[in-house]
Amino acid sequence: MCSLQLHPPQSLSSRIYSPAKFFSIPATLNHNRKSRLRATLSFVEEFPPNAHRRRSDPQWRGGFSLGIDLGLSRTGLALSKGFSFRPLTVLKFRGEKLELRLLDIAEKEEADEFIIGLPKSWDGKETPQSNKVRSVAGRLAVRAAERGWRVYLQDEHGTSTEASSLMINMGLRKSARQRSTDAYAAAILLKRYFAASGQGTELVLPKQIDLLEKLRRGVTEEFDSF
Repeated sequence: MCSLQLHPPQSLSSRIYSPAKFFSIPATLNHNRKSRLRATLSFVEEFPPNAHRRRSDPQWRGGFSLGIDLGLSRTGLALSKGFSFRPLTVLKFRGEKLELRLLDIAEKEEADEFIIGLPKSWDGKETPQSNKVRSVAGRLAVRAAERGWRVYLQDEHGTSTEASSLMINMGLRKSARQRSTDAYAAAILLKRYFAASGQGTELVLPKQIDLLEKLRRGVTEEFDSF
């Protein structure tokens, strides 16, 4: 399959952003929500998404990002480091089999983070499917943390429609589009994620302290290897 190309704006290439500046807290939030968001931002600062690292350092050479478009019966996957966005495959597993397969693919493709599409409506509100996605993301985050990998949620509204339009413009036959829509939607998800440099993503963390320590070690090892 062909790759989707994204050329980041030149104005971003030489600027350095700190997570504290980049992920700001809206002034309109009440005290409790601000407190929860501050706690989340501290973790984002500690476990920044790859897209943010690439924006901060154009020479960053970390792992790949695995985009995941979760459906009721099919899951589309795509891969990227921010330069091109490759539709990878479509899985038909569910439950534990799906989670284990995602980990296997991530290891094979040298990915160290999962970008999972979170269903939202046109007005930004979550849908009934969002809870199911959050449940899968929570379980995957536990398994991923064992390996020092991170899980993030990214708004996926409109990715399937955009993917269908892209495939039509590419001249793909209807049968090919039906087989590959989920994978192309995952590629569009990654494209948005890198275009926004990770802004708006939600970090999914395991509750176990020992797993948080494994995540910290994973991030430290990445920086020490450069």
